[in-house]
Amino acid sequence: MTDATKTRRAVKTGRAGVIFDRDGVLIVDHGYVGEVERLEWMPGARQAIRRLNAAGVVVAVATNQSGVARGYFDEVAVDCLHAVMRADLAADGAYIDAIYVCPFLADAPVTRYAHPDHPDRKPNPGMVLRAIADLDLDPTRTVLIGDKPSDVEAATRGGVAGALFPGGDLEAFVLALGVLAP
Repeated sequence: MTDATKTRRAVKTGRAGVIFDRDGVLIVDHGYVGEVERLEWMPGARQAIRRLNAAGVVVAVATNQSGVARGYFDEVAVDCLHAVMRADLAADGAYIDAIYVCPFLADAPVTRYAHPDHPDRKPNPGMVLRAIADLDLDPTRTVLIGDKPSDVEAATRGGVAGALFPGGDLEAFVLALGVLAP
């Protein structure tokens, strides 16, 4: 085996990916959305995901869900909401590859979810790092889109680009980022 062959085998190429924050990016943030009845898609979100799927870009979600830690709803409610989101997307011919949820909070009233600094809670990069590993993402071709500085910090700490979504049409925002380019 030549040195060039060894080098090619040692380099992991990975796939391009977009990791979305959930509330305020994919869905309207009505404050601790845990009930299906409160699910409202952000304009252009479903179309953006469909475009990313068609382009072969991996789509993941990384969401802090302190509403669980605060006792507003439970993990089953979060799973139900995500199931409805997936069904809505399937009706559009789109899908999310993986969803990562962090229900932990430093001062959680529900003691089971109390953690002083959980590695998954953004701005910590745990969910980003798991997405990279689980989904074979190339960090140089991956971006996390969030609506808070803590999302962008999690991206930076996880070794991927971060983009702050100001609201509005998510499809237009994704197109302007250029993540669909090869």
